[in-house]
Amino acid sequence: MKALIFVLVLIPFLAQLVALPLVNKINPIIAGFPLFHFWLLIWMILTPVFTFIVYKIQKSRGELEE
Repeated sequence: MKALIFVLVLIPFLAQLVALPLVNKINPIIAGFPLFHFWLLIWMILTPVFTFIVYKIQKSRGELEE
């Protein structure tokens, strides 16, 4: 389970920093944004989703103290 949490934390990090040189293009235009800006926008939305999933996993295992 710790490996799953590690992967869920690592995916947004890699998508926002490591993959940026791969998407650093103006074309195609998606929803009025260049690919680069659209990529960052999508990951700004998805990162809290991944964080919430990690939170729920830890809470269900009793690893969080409130």
